[in-house]
Amino acid sequence: MKSMKTMVLALCAGIVMAGCSNMAKGTAIGAAGGAVLGAIVGKVAGNTAVGAAVGTAVGAGAGAIIGKKMDKAKAEAEAVKNAQVESVTDANGLQAVKVTFDSGILFTTGSATLSQTAKSSLSQFATVLKNNSDCDVAVQGYTDNEGWKNSTREQSIQKNLNLSQQRAQAVTNYLQSLGVSSSQIRSTMGYGEDNPVADNSTAAGRQQNRRVEVYMYASQAMIQAAENGSLQ
Repeated sequence: MKSMKTMVLALCAGIVMAGCSNMAKGTAIGAAGGAVLGAIVGKVAGNTAVGAAVGTAVGAGAGAIIGKKMDKAKAEAEAVKNAQVESVTDANGLQAVKVTFDSGILFTTGSATLSQTAKSSLSQFATVLKNNSDCDVAVQGYTDNEGWKNSTREQSIQKNLNLSQQRAQAVTNYLQSLGVSSSQIRSTMGYGEDNPVADNSTAAGRQQNRRVEVYMYASQAMIQAAENGSLQ
């Protein structure tokens, strides 16, 4: 197991240093071991909470085809206003697209009501999702660790968790109101203060931690299409 982790870390480092496209990364990861390796790579470079349950390793050829598909989806998402877009790796070791919206853009403080700016950005993003309807989607909400007035630490943690869930659900509901299929959005979860991406001891760090992340990743149907050569 130790040698496998070492190999995976080396693989990830090589991918980053090479600056290669998603298609090339899909080939490398698929060739290196599919689903089992993907679970390890996901912890290092992506999000093991997203990924279709395929049960078997995904081959190098399918990984390359899916990588090319995700390159296209990423390029479309990069045109969305106020969206931070990056490539990540899902639980199957396949390329996925992570789109992050600053909750300061989406919501006013302590609220789960979408702002007009948010609606404009999400309207653009809904078009991206509908153009890539064979991608599954996960919506995840997060907060900083700031306490709530007149609340204990435990109460604040729960309130932050509730707020993150409400915000994630607000994003999901709005995307669906714009025509995104409910079957495409596979999960909507709030994680509260978990998984900070920056230092909560600074104002700038807390701002980064207040966010909604949307993942576009290969559905089981996409994986099957890639394996049989019919994915466009």
